[in-house]
Amino acid sequence: MENQQHILLVEDEQSLSDWIAEYLTMRGFKVTQTARGDEAVTLIQSLNPDLVLLDGMLPGMDGVDVCKTVRPEFTNAIIMITARDEEADEVLGLEMGADDFLVKPIRARALLSRIKILLNKQNQTSLASSDDPLANDPSNDNELRFNKLIINASTRQVTLADEQINLSTKEFDVLWLLANSAGQVVSREQLVTDLRGFEYDGFDRSIDLQVSRLRKKLNGKNVDKSTDNQTDRIKTIWGKGYLFVKDVW
Repeated sequence: MENQQHILLVEDEQSLSDWIAEYLTMRGFKVTQTARGDEAVTLIQSLNPDLVLLDGMLPGMDGVDVCKTVRPEFTNAIIMITARDEEADEVLGLEMGADDFLVKPIRARALLSRIKILLNKQNQTSLASSDDPLANDPSNDNELRFNKLIINASTRQVTLADEQINLSTKEFDVLWLLANSAGQVVSREQLVTDLRGFEYDGFDRSIDLQVSRLRKKLNGKNVDKSTDNQTDRIKTIWGKGYLFVKDVW
């Protein structure tokens, strides 16, 4: 297949590696497998895969060091996978250049969803770069501006009234999805599916928690509280979802 997307799978647990490879191959991807971190560096540099699935704990070189080694030259997506659900691991992986983070045990649909999201973003960036001479300008596809609010996807930084707002990875992802659909209602089902890769069951309230935290953090020190209502910025539309309001920042 000429347009078959290539995934490098770096996982030393053979049964898991074979299962992931078979699952992705059945869905049209070309998959190359390796179980060693040092071999992964060589393969990334020689094959330039569209996406790398990178386990954190590997023989030869651990996943964080692999990411740190290849990231200066390798611009495609990297998803880190770890058996440890610790925020420090996630932060370290992201600081070394990983684009996303998954914790074992891996859910097939969640994995596929994360892969598709990153590859779609990658393809859109590639098309923009070939068609638009201004595509490398950070003020374009990777940055959203709403008056005093600036959201940058490349640096994952948010500033409001010249104040930097420190968001967690999940909080940033929720904000980016809502802001990308500014002025439109985004359902909880859509948010859960996009962010976590499985269908909304009507009971999951993690998105509500992320939005609640966002509202508090976006109540910046430099914002005029006397004229600003935080709940009016990200509105809850009961029974439907959330609405990011464009003109109140």
